[in-house]
Amino acid sequence: MTLKKSLPFALLASVMAMHTATAQEEDLKPVVKIAQETNESAANSQQRINNITNQIDDKLAQFKTLNKEIEGLEVYNQQLRRQIANQEQEMADLNDSIDEVSVIERQITPLMLRMIEGLEQFVALDMPFLPEERANRIVDLKNMMDRADVAPSEKFRRVMEAFQVEMDYGRTLEAYSGIHSIDGEERDVEFLRLGRTALIYQTRDASRQGVWNKQTRQWEELPSSYRTQVTKGLRMAKKQLAPDLLMLPVAKTD
Repeated sequence: MTLKKSLPFALLASVMAMHTATAQEEDLKPVVKIAQETNESAANSQQRINNITNQIDDKLAQFKTLNKEIEGLEVYNQQLRRQIANQEQEMADLNDSIDEVSVIERQITPLMLRMIEGLEQFVALDMPFLPEERANRIVDLKNMMDRADVAPSEKFRRVMEAFQVEMDYGRTLEAYSGIHSIDGEERDVEFLRLGRTALIYQTRDASRQGVWNKQTRQWEELPSSYRTQVTKGLRMAKKQLAPDLLMLPVAKTD
């Protein structure tokens, strides 16, 4: 009798428990939903935080890159400033040099004119060898000095070159052909120049020869005894004979 009465009670308890669980589950659903929404919101917030963090990292990396570029530009600008300063100094030096060149040019032009005049006087007083060549050289120098298209440096170089040529005449042996007046008759002769020591001529047939007298500034005829030596000297000057001793008249100098 007792067992029969307890079974319906247990069933009732079970039913009641199930009803309570269901009620509790229904009560928890809003809580669970809120919890899920909270978790989703937290996840979204975290995602936004991560995105912001990534953006900050990117901006920081860009900032560091820009800083390095700025440092490089500062170094480059400093180098440019030094170069500009050097260029300005070079420009100042160049302007000073131009001013100095202008002063030198004004001073050197009269000097060159005096040098050409002195060279002309020297040639006029020298032995009369290569008269046309030397006279033309002086005429060319005078014409050059009047030209505006020739730089002063080139003018000075050519004047010095003319002086060098005249200096070289004093230490060379030379033979050249020319026309010489003998007894009022124009004769084809060969001239022999021994530096500035002696200037001698000999006719083509070697029948006449003469020497320039520095003291009297006149041509003097040489005796036939010098014929062999003059011929020998002419051959030596033409590189047809090895250098050797020559017995020729030399004018005395005071």
